[in-house]
Amino acid sequence: MNVLIVTPYISSTYGGISKVITEIVQQITDTGIFIDIITTNADDLHKLNVTLNTWIYQENYRIQYFSCWNRNDLIISFSMLKWLYSHIKNYDIVHIHTIFSPLISISNWICQSVKIPYIITPHGMLEPWALTYKSWKKRLYFKLIEKPSLENCNAIQALASSEEENIKLLGIKSPIFTVTNGVDRQEFENLPKPDLFYQQFPVTKNKTLILFLGRIDPKKGLDLLAPAFAKVYHKFSQTHLIVAGPDSIGFLPTVKSYFTKAGCLEAVTFTGMITGELKLSALAAANIYVSPSYSEGFSMSVLEGMATGLASVITTGCNFPEAGIANAAKVVDINSDDIADALIQLLQDSNEAKNMGVRARQFILENYTWDRIALKMVAVYQDITSICIHKNTH
Repeated sequence: MNVLIVTPYISSTYGGISKVITEIVQQITDTGIFIDIITTNADDLHKLNVTLNTWIYQENYRIQYFSCWNRNDLIISFSMLKWLYSHIKNYDIVHIHTIFSPLISISNWICQSVKIPYIITPHGMLEPWALTYKSWKKRLYFKLIEKPSLENCNAIQALASSEEENIKLLGIKSPIFTVTNGVDRQEFENLPKPDLFYQQFPVTKNKTLILFLGRIDPKKGLDLLAPAFAKVYHKFSQTHLIVAGPDSIGFLPTVKSYFTKAGCLEAVTFTGMITGELKLSALAAANIYVSPSYSEGFSMSVLEGMATGLASVITTGCNFPEAGIANAAKVVDINSDDIADALIQLLQDSNEAKNMGVRARQFILENYTWDRIALKMVAVYQDITSICIHKNTH
C-alpha cells in the first residue's frame, strides 16, 4: 500500500504535529506500508533550510518540501498543489493533516476530483474553544469550505474520544475514528541527567520545578496558570515555573504581563523552544508537569510529561479523562483556582506525587506508545482502501 501524507508544515515551531507525523510514520512503515510526506518549507515567519522539489530519504520514508508564501499559520504553495495534482494517482490513500488552511482545502478538492480516498486529521481544530476563537472568520470558512471537505472525505481521525463526540455534534456525517497520539518508548527508557538543563538555565537549580511545555498561545491557558502559580509560589517559595515553548505569534509579552500582574514573574523562566536532549533534560529536572490548556486535540507534551514519571496537573481541555480515571494525573476544571489547588496538593504530599508519577509512566508506556498506535492506523488505512476497491468493482 502506498500512502501520501499531506501537511502544510513540518517545522516544530508549529507545535506537536511535526513530531506526531514523523514518529507514527516511522512505526507504520515497519509494517510494510510505503509512505511519502509532502509539505512546505514554512517556519513561522521564516523558511526551513531544506532542499526543495526533490525527495529526501529518511530512515524508512521519503519527504519532499515545496517553496511557499507564509505568514504564521497562513501558508500558500502553488508548487506543492501542482505536484499533488500530477502525482496523486500514484497513491492508494491520502492522509491530510490540519484544517482551516487554504492549501489543505485545495488538497482536499484535488483528492475529490481524482477520486482518491482521503482521511482528515483536524488535530483539535474542531474543538469548541478552537471554533470560538476568532469565531466569525472560522464560522464562515467552516460553513463554505471546511464542512463540505470533511463530509466528502472517507474518514476523520479524532485524537480523543471526547474530540470524536464534539465532531459528531457539528453534524458532520463522515465516518469518525479515534486513534490517539503516542510516545516513543525508547526515548523515555533512559532519560539524560538534569545537569544539561541546569547548565543552560542555572537559576532553576535547587528549585522545585513545575514545567509547562507547549507553544506560547492563547489556547494554552497561560492566563490561568499565572494566578495559579502565584498562589503556589507564595505558599512554597522554593517553587519555580518553567515555561518552555516557541512564541510563533508574538504572544510572549502578553504572557509575561499575566505573571507580572500576578506578582510572580521573578519565579518564572521562559526558555523558548527546547528540543532533543535539552527537552528531555528539562523533563528529568522537573518535579511536576502542568498543562492549563483551554483546548487540545491530544497533547504530545502531556504524554511526554507522564511518560517521564512526573505527577501532572492537566485540565479537562486536554481531552484526556482516561488519565484521571487511572489516577495517573490530576484532571481539573479549566480555572486557575482548581489548577492551583491541584498543584498545592501534590507539593504538600510528595509521596502521593511520586506514586502518581510511577502510575503515569506505567499507564502511558502500556497504552500510548507509537508501536501500538501505528497498528490501529494501519488497520484504518486497510479498511478504507478495501471498501473503496469493493465499491469500484461493483
